Amino acid sequence: MIYLAMIEPLLFWGGLLVFLVSLGLYGFRSGDWQALLRFWQPLISFTPLEFRINRIGLALMIAAVAIRILIYFVL
Repeated sequence: MIYLAMIEPLLFWGGLLVFLVSLGLYGFRSGDWQALLRFWQPLISFTPLEFRINRIGLALMIAAVAIRILIYFVL
């Protein structure tokens, strides 16, 4: 259980970093930084690489939340 507690913050912060890298890649490629600020509107058109990086970051953060729930409720 101690290993899960150590991995959880690494997954979350690592996932957040990967997610922000994907947004940075889009911003530098397109120059459309305002689209990142209006995230509720479907303005961002990622390249396949940016999309994969974005989803990997989100998946890492979701895994961290799942581990937190597992630690809190199950163990």
